[in-house]
Amino acid sequence: MKRKLTAMLIAICMMVFGLAACGGSAEENDANGTADATAITFVLDWTPNTNHTGIYVADALGYFDEAGLKVEIVQPPDDGAEAMVASGQAQFGVSFQDYLVPALAGPEKTMPITAVAAILQHNISGIMSAKEKGIDSPKKMEGHSYATWELPIEQAIIKRCVEAEGGDFSSIEMLPETIDDEVTALKSDQVDCIWVYYGWAGINAEIKDFAINYFAFKDIDPAFDYYSPVIIANDAFLADNPDTAKAFLAAVAKGYEYAIENPEEAAEILIDANPEIDADLVKASQNYLADQYQAEAAQWGVFDAERWNGFYEFINKEGLAEQEIPMDVGFTNDYLPEK
Repeated sequence: MKRKLTAMLIAICMMVFGLAACGGSAEENDANGTADATAITFVLDWTPNTNHTGIYVADALGYFDEAGLKVEIVQPPDDGAEAMVASGQAQFGVSFQDYLVPALAGPEKTMPITAVAAILQHNISGIMSAKEKGIDSPKKMEGHSYATWELPIEQAIIKRCVEAEGGDFSSIEMLPETIDDEVTALKSDQVDCIWVYYGWAGINAEIKDFAINYFAFKDIDPAFDYYSPVIIANDAFLADNPDTAKAFLAAVAKGYEYAIENPEEAAEILIDANPEIDADLVKASQNYLADQYQAEAAQWGVFDAERWNGFYEFINKEGLAEQEIPMDVGFTNDYLPEK
């Protein structure tokens, strides 16, 4: 599910044209009576799944309508949600803290995007493998094949986890693969180990009764308890339309709060909006994520600065960004509803 990070560079060129095309602010349009509702484009990071449920709930239950918003949910282009939001073609979208590295490196941000809400409070990604392989810890990846997206940050995380247990990272066979069905790939021995998001791929293994081993990156190193995924916003839109941004996130927060309290009903809303997805997987995943959206945080969506900075300290130390990423850059809690 990872994309080449170089695609983000396209956004720099697109930004000038996209921002120019935006015209007056959304709040100005409403004040001038040019629209009954403020139009918002929200771009996903991938095909619809339970990471996105709160957005679909807010749409289906009229939370956006109540906020005076007309929200269009769109699929990401080839160059990614980040490029679309940076260009102003979408005001909000879904990204991941590790995807934002190229946008934040250096004394000045290279892309005009900011993370404004954490969809999940903790990173639930890690390594999944068939139970019979016995790969129940990073060190035991030695001598096995791993499906890689060939991304430096991805491989650096794997390396840190393996070496933290005294393992030999160089002994892992890196297979450049994009796996869409992790269970099938593991069953067929296409690969031994896969980076997965447990709330989707791990749950899929459970409902298919496929025995697995799984370990989470955050359990190996606290630096890897970063925010994945997040909602990002266009900086110019935030500056010009702060009230609209707050209204949007208040509606979204209500959507995720509904999904926390009513996972079965929320699952049905997501399925109704996207009938092509696996209904059994959505329902099981939704029950799992109900405890993950907010977890122990005081409210849905809030960022912890220490955890945000901790991940970028790892990035800086390993030299994984073109320039050092400053601390406390790239995220804000300012647009979340006050509690």
